[in-house]
Amino acid sequence: MARPTLKHRLERIIFGTDTRAGRLFDLALLWVILFSVALVLLESVQEIAAVYGPWLHAAEWTVTVLFSIEYAVRLWVSRDRRAYAFSFYGIVDLLAALPTYLSLLFPGTQALAVIRAVRLTRVFRILQLNRYTREASHLLIALIASRHRIIVFMLAVLALVTVFGTIMYLVEGHDNGFTSIPRSIYWAIVTLTTVGYGDIAPRTPLGQAIASAIMILGYAIIAIPTGIVSAEIARQDRHGRERACAACGAHAVPRDARFCPHCGEALKRT
Repeated sequence: MARPTLKHRLERIIFGTDTRAGRLFDLALLWVILFSVALVLLESVQEIAAVYGPWLHAAEWTVTVLFSIEYAVRLWVSRDRRAYAFSFYGIVDLLAALPTYLSLLFPGTQALAVIRAVRLTRVFRILQLNRYTREASHLLIALIASRHRIIVFMLAVLALVTVFGTIMYLVEGHDNGFTSIPRSIYWAIVTLTTVGYGDIAPRTPLGQAIASAIMILGYAIIAIPTGIVSAEIARQDRHGRERACAACGAHAVPRDARFCPHCGEALKRT
C-alpha cells in the first residue's frame, strides 16, 4: 500500500474527525476562534483598548495570519477546490480573515471579524452531533417551504404599518413628534412589534386609542409566522413517518405498518 502523501494526511486531519490528530486540530481551532472573537469584543471597549491596544492589535494580526494560512491549506488539500471555496464554510473561512486586511483601507472594519463566531458551528461536526445538524436542516427546509406565505405576511404587515403610520401622522402631527410619514411608519413598526422604544408617543386621545389597537393587533400578528413555520415542520415530520403503497398508490401509510390500511396489501419493511 502506497504511503499517504503530505497532502492526503493534511486533508484527513483538517477535514476529518476520525483521527486523534483531526480532533485535536478541530478543538484547537475552536479555541482560537473563541480567542479571536474575544479580541474583537475587547477592542471595542475604549478603556481596555487604551491600555492594551498594541497587544490586542498584535494578537489580532497573529490570529488573522493563522486563519489565512489555514484557509490556504484547506484550499490546497481540498479534492474539489471550487466546491469548498463556494461552500458555506468556505465562504465563512474566507470572511474570517478579510476584515483585518480591509481595516488597512477602511479603519474600523476589523469589528466585522466577529463573523468568526459563525465558525463555532463546526462544533456539531466535531462532536458528531448529527442529530442537531439534521434538526437544523429540517428547520431550514421548513422556512424555505414557507417562504411564499411568509412573504405575503410581510407584505401585509408592511401595508398595515404604512396605513397606520399615515393615519398617526394626520392625527398627531408635527407638534407631537410625528414630523413625517416615514417617521410615523417607524413608530407604527415599533408599536406593532410590541418593542415600544418610547422615543415617539401619541399625545391626543384619538392617537392613544389607535396606538392601543395597534398594540393589541401586534400580539395577534406575532403568532402568524410562528404558526406558518410550525405547520410546515409538522407536515414534514408527518411525511417522514409515512410512505406510499406500491399496490394501490395510497399515501399517508405509516412507515412501520406491515399491511396497507387501504387495500390490505403486505408492505415491504423499510
